[in-house]
Amino acid sequence: MPTQTAATTTTSSPTPGIVHLTAGGVSLVLDCRDAALPAIVHWGAGLGALDEDALVALAAAAVPPVAQNEPDVPVRLAVLPEPHRGWSGRPGLAGHRDGRDWSPAFTVTALDVRLHGDDGRDDAGTGTSAGTDAGTGTGGTVTADAEDRTAGLAVRVTVELLASGLVRARAAVTNTAAGTYTVDDLTVAFPVPSRAREVLDLAGRWGKERTPQRRELVVGTHERDSRKGRTGPDAATVLSVGVPGFGFASGEVWGVHTAWSGNHRHYAERLSTGRQVAGGSELLLPGEVRLGTGETYEGPWVHAAYGDGLDDQARRFHRWLRSRPQHPTSPRPVTINVWEAVYFDHDLAKLTELAERAARLGVERYVLDDGWFRHRRDDHAGLGDWYVDEGVWPDGLGPIVDRVRALGMQFGLWFEPEMVNEDSDLARAHPEWIMQADGRLPVRSRDQQVLNLAIPEAFAHVLDRMTAIIGEYGIDYVKWDHNRDLVEAGHRGGGAAVHEQTQAAYRLMATLKERFPALEIEACASGGARVDLGVLEHTDRVWVSDDIDPLERQQMHRWTQQLLPPELLGAHVASGTSHSTGRHHDVSFRAGTAMIGHFGIEWDLTQATPEEEATLADWIALHREWRGLLHGGDLVRNDEVDPTRLVYGVVAPDRRDALFFLVSTGRSEVSGTGPMRFRDLDPGVTYRVDPVFRGPDHLLNPPSWWAGERRFPGRVLGTVGLEVPLLPADCVVPFRVTAV
Repeated sequence: MPTQTAATTTTSSPTPGIVHLTAGGVSLVLDCRDAALPAIVHWGAGLGALDEDALVALAAAAVPPVAQNEPDVPVRLAVLPEPHRGWSGRPGLAGHRDGRDWSPAFTVTALDVRLHGDDGRDDAGTGTSAGTDAGTGTGGTVTADAEDRTAGLAVRVTVELLASGLVRARAAVTNTAAGTYTVDDLTVAFPVPSRAREVLDLAGRWGKERTPQRRELVVGTHERDSRKGRTGPDAATVLSVGVPGFGFASGEVWGVHTAWSGNHRHYAERLSTGRQVAGGSELLLPGEVRLGTGETYEGPWVHAAYGDGLDDQARRFHRWLRSRPQHPTSPRPVTINVWEAVYFDHDLAKLTELAERAARLGVERYVLDDGWFRHRRDDHAGLGDWYVDEGVWPDGLGPIVDRVRALGMQFGLWFEPEMVNEDSDLARAHPEWIMQADGRLPVRSRDQQVLNLAIPEAFAHVLDRMTAIIGEYGIDYVKWDHNRDLVEAGHRGGGAAVHEQTQAAYRLMATLKERFPALEIEACASGGARVDLGVLEHTDRVWVSDDIDPLERQQMHRWTQQLLPPELLGAHVASGTSHSTGRHHDVSFRAGTAMIGHFGIEWDLTQATPEEEATLADWIALHREWRGLLHGGDLVRNDEVDPTRLVYGVVAPDRRDALFFLVSTGRSEVSGTGPMRFRDLDPGVTYRVDPVFRGPDHLLNPPSWWAGERRFPGRVLGTVGLEVPLLPADCVVPFRVTAV
């Protein structure tokens, strides 16, 4: 059964009216009249200040005509879509009470409108219009409580416009009658205008996460379901619908993201009437949510981002994430993770040498990966036995921890708390703690099973063991892995339990953070299979992929940044020959690729030549010098025609400084790929442009401006651009852009 709480209601009476919220250049207009659930009249570009008459006119203009052979009254689309009002698309609430009460008709009993104050506090508001100028508004929250007494159900719908212009909504349903109400789905939906006819979302697989795919939005449903029990390497991430041909720089686009780390759904839908929506929900397995009298199920937040171009859309996510109180604000430590250097061969002398070499290069955090705990000499045994392996570490982890700290670095440690090997002391002692269906173990994956953290005793055991290890060694950072999908994930002899497992994982992370307030956690799941805003409420970065091949990472970084800012992306320097693909790249391409992220190293430094060490140290110094801008600026990604060239960067919020990267990912069919544009600078400011080349010294025929004055108006840089040389394949050149 899910975690359930008693329903809460407001004491205010519903206020008829149309609410206009605006922030970050976005307007959100909600029709809350006639005691009906809120319906979005407009979500998109800012409308400026509108008085009550203008809002009424806007709402009237948005009512669709009655078409032939359709309901006799205009179909009203609420944030929680209602079939009883004629909506023939996906319903907001799907459920039943033994086959009854499957089509409720809700009447709003309380409406609360709160404007977000400039000082961060909420100001209560009950007027029919809450509009302000679209450029200066700080958003607000509309909460509607409604009920259907006949069906014995109550719902709460919450819609919020955040200061960045990001919108989010969620719904909760409460069983107010006798008997059990089964919830099958609880979906929130956002209207998308008919001019948006192209769908973009992301797919992928292990080692090649966040692969973009596009298609036309046709009549029917474009649905992306994840039934993996975790977000998945093939997750849609952000499902967007935009005007045909939209790109990074321009083209209106409306996108949604479901902030949930378990089974979930994203979808875009076009009806035969031409009406379109995009939405999301948790994907509930059969019988996962059965509400007793007075119990409530609340769905996850579904975030909705409008933008004029994908960069504008991405910045709404980034600015909101950076505004959160828990967002990491200290400089992101340059990190070394020793996994690809040693794997399970934990030799103190080798690990100490790695630490000493890393410290000399400027590394600030050292992470000991898998293999430190009992019975873990390979990946077939030991998961769940969270005790330091006395055979490998006879003096405990103290010697390596003390040496790392003496070198001035933080110490991090790998855990996989939600998993268990059948060959482990824990599984032998408590086989009933393994998730399963109908009394049989699921198929193995990575030779492991899933530990049912919804069982209080299992949760307490893992929490106690992690607390003991983290507390004994003062662990600064946990690499939290999750290396298999949840197949047949249920209670032994009971029902499906992915919902409860996801909540338990969140609760475990939150409890550890309460016990160790300075602890940072990385969300890793076979690499990038847990990248979502649900887990980011409890973690401080994600591991983008287990594949660190820089050529593959160029694409993965580019598209993971559609949701997350660079400082939340683990971006490491790979081995010279990639362990995942077998490709070989020089150290400059590997390090240059890792620059626009949370920089780290995954390479056996004991195998590096002195020349490679010197080059790597140079890149680390550059990153440490620039990371304030890299981790605080606005993301820019150019739309390039040549498939072998990428241009991206960050621009400071005041547009006085910027960093751009020119990347060659192959050999072009032409000898010149055209000028490089430096977008989103201040057109009225003059800038100095400095190439910072750190690659092999065979750059061919640099243009004359590289050796000249290097000063250009921002308008020229953004509109015309500068000629750049044809780079060798697999090469990164940074450009520092500074106002003069």
